[in-house]
Amino acid sequence: MSMLLAIEGAISQGVLWGLMTLGVYITFRILNFADMTVDGSFALGGAVSAVLVVKGMNPWLSLLPAIVAGMLAGGVTGILHTKIKIPEILAGILTMIALYSINIRIMGQANTSLLGEDTVISLLNSIVGASSNVLALSVGVVASIVAIVALYWFFGTEVGSALRATGNNEYMVRALGTNTDTMKIIGLMVGNGLVALSGAFVAQSQGYADVGMGQGTIVIGLASIIIGEVVFGNRFNFAYKLAAVVGGSIIYRIIIAVVLQIGMKSTDLKLLTAIIVAFALAMPVVSKQIRYTLCVLFIGLMMLMTKQIILILFIVAIILLIALLVNMIKKAMSSKSSEQEVKGV
Repeated sequence: MSMLLAIEGAISQGVLWGLMTLGVYITFRILNFADMTVDGSFALGGAVSAVLVVKGMNPWLSLLPAIVAGMLAGGVTGILHTKIKIPEILAGILTMIALYSINIRIMGQANTSLLGEDTVISLLNSIVGASSNVLALSVGVVASIVAIVALYWFFGTEVGSALRATGNNEYMVRALGTNTDTMKIIGLMVGNGLVALSGAFVAQSQGYADVGMGQGTIVIGLASIIIGEVVFGNRFNFAYKLAAVVGGSIIYRIIIAVVLQIGMKSTDLKLLTAIIVAFALAMPVVSKQIRYTLCVLFIGLMMLMTKQIILILFIVAIILLIALLVNMIKKAMSSKSSEQEVKGV
């Protein structure tokens, strides 16, 4: 029972963190920019939203200043990189370090409690009366759908297309007369705006904002992106790729919840995250035989660290069944698309 409750909570948190993953996807995959700002902008969104809620602002309205604050943080990184010519990684690190002090300034302390304050979850709870996990999941799903639709529309516009082209080949885009510096700044602002929105939702969901709540966000975002691409594939249209990223965030949270339930220490989570990222990165570039070997080694490592052999084997069996169903769905969708192409011809 505790395992099911942990998975339920992980799914709801995974959807809320999925907004952050979408922001990292914009900078990392589309813009081809390794942005370290997200560790600070995630906490910035939570800090701004929490302080405004404590001051009496409507929790829904507090999300807008959080988004603006995140966009400003991304804009600062963009300016440092494009105008002052600071390398992208260093520019992100400088902004991230500065945001640590700024977040403490905003909250006036290291953390801000929302206990007894109206939040998005508590307001919905007073209306619907459902559990916190169900409400957080509902809010996250709606917010993710809105974000995916908005991003799908934006990247179909002239500016969005230029931004995507900048990530692919900025020299060609510059030769066509587009200001690539402006495109980079816009991309960083949009990405960090989503990251800050995720931080605001997470702060209201967990009931507090903390200056260190964004630590390791970039690694979590990258792990979620890679897991989503490996599990769901990098095919079909752009909206599918964005949804796969959110799905990767949910799977990552489920993995973390499961390994904690079966006995892994919380202090080992960063080690586990590093292993997951390295494992997922290795999958597309190695042979099937090496993939199976890596899978066996990973399962053996989990057994040694948790000493839960039967439970891990049961979880592996469930994962294999889910992977089989996903492959069947992929084949069905690909066959339908090929049939439509043949009919069109």
